[in-house]
Amino acid sequence: MSADHTSVRPWRQITRRPSRKIRVGSVEVGGDAPISVQSMTNTLTSDAAATLEQIRQLEEAGADIVRVSCPDVESTAAFKTIAREAKVPLVADIHFHYKRGIEAAQAGAACLRINPGNIGSPDRVRDVIQAARDHGCSMRIGVNAGSLERELLEKYGEPCPEAMVESALNHARILQDHDFHEFKISVKASDPFMTVAAYYQLAEAIDCPLHLGVTEAGATRTGTVKSSIGIGSMLWAGIGDTIRVSLAADPVEEIKVGFDILKSLGLRHRGVNIIACPSCARQGFNVIKTVEALEERLAHIATPMSLSIIGCVVNGPGEALMTDIGFTGGGAGAGMVYMAGKPDHKQSNEGMIDHIVELVEKKAAEIQATKTAGALAAE
Repeated sequence: MSADHTSVRPWRQITRRPSRKIRVGSVEVGGDAPISVQSMTNTLTSDAAATLEQIRQLEEAGADIVRVSCPDVESTAAFKTIAREAKVPLVADIHFHYKRGIEAAQAGAACLRINPGNIGSPDRVRDVIQAARDHGCSMRIGVNAGSLERELLEKYGEPCPEAMVESALNHARILQDHDFHEFKISVKASDPFMTVAAYYQLAEAIDCPLHLGVTEAGATRTGTVKSSIGIGSMLWAGIGDTIRVSLAADPVEEIKVGFDILKSLGLRHRGVNIIACPSCARQGFNVIKTVEALEERLAHIATPMSLSIIGCVVNGPGEALMTDIGFTGGGAGAGMVYMAGKPDHKQSNEGMIDHIVELVEKKAAEIQATKTAGALAAE
């Protein structure tokens, strides 16, 4: 039931902007590669143990790439240990000191987040690019509305999409002049209108992969809404190759929201997609508490699946028709369980959560077994 239906439902079709493909370690970004999801650690990088623990939490949540800030020599010294132990490729966040970029490349960074125009003389720029080339690093040019170059602010009068795009292309030109093309670009602002406008202009101006995000979006709820509007509208238009949701919250929440955005657009699926009604007086069980419990107890499942939890028979059978497993509230303290869209058996409300968890885990195991068998047969 989780299959792609865009061939028969063309209104679900998203045509991605063509871009060249680069690599961030083992992860492909751009071209036909899946849209990757990133987050960033907020521990002191010099504390390798704490940083690795947070990276492990992000890995468990499904992060494809993790960014780590390297503001000082102590951080790049610890980065070597961190990069060796991490299972996902790491981006070293570099701002003004070119030596940190060289050290991070040598220490095992898969990508450098750096604006080449900010790190000094042409010789310094050349040295960082050479270090990236020597160690197989890609780069991300990261333009933020809050830190635009003085001359661009003087030219345009204030931060605006045109200034952000000009900044990005100026930095890109430096890399291109050194025949370095393994880079992606972001043009982020805290204002989603400015962000989206900048990315639309940038998408027309260059063919490199684009890293999407609304920067400094806010706390969990407001930041999720703002990021979903900005990132979601761009992805819907086919723009974007990797995303980072910026929340003033536990970085794991960024990964969860990122995947939820991709799942909502049918661009990528990970874990159980729960479709639930908002509940009303017709509900045959407590929908809200049930969904909260199921989200928590099914968080460990990475297999793409769909589950509908609907309070009554008005919309329940129709929603269950489109999901792998469904439960629809009925009368007399029981409801109907649907498997692959068809009524299968009744289940009392008491013990319903345990029963649904058992069904989902069993179905996930079956899907994985079929996938594994198919992969082995292909070999």
